[in-house]
Amino acid sequence: MKNEGVFFEIAYDGTGYCGWQIQPNAPTVQGTIEDALTKLNGNKPIGIVGCGRTDTGVHAKQYFFHVELPAFNLSELRYKLNKMLPNDIKIIDAFYNEQHARFDAKKRTYRYFIAKEKSPFNDRFCWVYERKLSVEAMNMACSHLIGQLDFASFAKGDTDVKSTLCEVFNAFWEETDEGYVFEVSANRFLRNMVRAMVGTLMEVGIGNIEPEAIPIILAKKSRQEAALSVPAKGLFLWEILY
Repeated sequence: MKNEGVFFEIAYDGTGYCGWQIQPNAPTVQGTIEDALTKLNGNKPIGIVGCGRTDTGVHAKQYFFHVELPAFNLSELRYKLNKMLPNDIKIIDAFYNEQHARFDAKKRTYRYFIAKEKSPFNDRFCWVYERKLSVEAMNMACSHLIGQLDFASFAKGDTDVKSTLCEVFNAFWEETDEGYVFEVSANRFLRNMVRAMVGTLMEVGIGNIEPEAIPIILAKKSRQEAALSVPAKGLFLWEILY
């Protein structure tokens, strides 16, 4: 599906928002941006189309949306929007593009950040977990998540989607001096999927679940089979490829 219009690349701190998608009587990233664009358009309403949804409290290092706009100098538009928007949303770039922000995205990458100890400088952007995790065991479990699989066991129960099939291209953990980082890339993600993945893989990391149990959890196609979801604040939509 093609759409002639303006593509925006942005980044945002999702702490103060009830996710990307606009909702009545709730602060959202989409709503905040649409309000600013509408003011620049002489108070004529402007709607935007994002590359996907992020849940309440989830951040984005890279996010794209497209919009039909009257003639604007894009450099000037980016400057004005950054002046109008709060500090937790940044317009990185604006350019003309025929692609559809959501349907033409081929690969989405998320990262989840865990800190080994409390710090006043990272509380908004990672989850503190002080138990030792086995990266080796978690990466063994990750090998069972690669491919086109049914991820119903990792999706929120009220997810309104036609299919729970997703193709995961890679999934792995790394340990740093400060903590642990999980990265996963796929063609699409279900609601709450990454946070449920992280919670389940951490159960592997502390020895409560064997890596070989992951295919069994997937086969059950029930959210009750996977572990609890981790907090949203450690999750970042990291990269979108078209």
